[in-house]
Amino acid sequence: MASTKTAPAKKTKKKVSGSQGAAEGHTQLEKLFHDSLKDIYWAEKALTKALPKMKKNATTELLQTAIEEHLEQTKGQIERLEQVFDLLGKKAQAKKCEAMEGLIKEGESIIEETEDGSMTRDVGIIMAAQKVEHYEIATYGSLVQVAHTLGLDEVAGILEETLEEEKETDQNLSAIAENDINWEAEMEGETEE
Repeated sequence: MASTKTAPAKKTKKKVSGSQGAAEGHTQLEKLFHDSLKDIYWAEKALTKALPKMKKNATTELLQTAIEEHLEQTKGQIERLEQVFDLLGKKAQAKKCEAMEGLIKEGESIIEETEDGSMTRDVGIIMAAQKVEHYEIATYGSLVQVAHTLGLDEVAGILEETLEEEKETDQNLSAIAENDINWEAEMEGETEE
């Protein structure tokens, strides 16, 4: 127990008196933060290509409208990320996001495996879209916290705005599914039997 107390004291002392040690730690966190920004930037740009395909394959006007609104929102989120890069003095760069690529591919598979014009396809599109939203919520939530840790409160505020939009979109998709589409898909299945 005594050695555990000693270790943090040494770390604290290094941070206070050894500026090089603190700078290296800070730089590593900054690098992770910048890489994560590049990752979500790629993800958002990829979504601007995937969302129109989802909209085209959605059956209900309600879902098509929700997807169109999210597409417009995503374009604004890309602009916000570019603003964040600018505030950081960095060029807006995208780094391939393997997670988003996988989620988009999964959404495409759902479309391929469901019947055109069926409510079941809409259920699948909503499920795929919500997986994307949950990934974005997790990413933006983490980025907000790291920005605060780095003392980048203005950046955190911008990212927080996007985080709230992602949460709102997720809730909207849940409402569409629960109030309309899931029930219609279930009834659609009953009439075919």
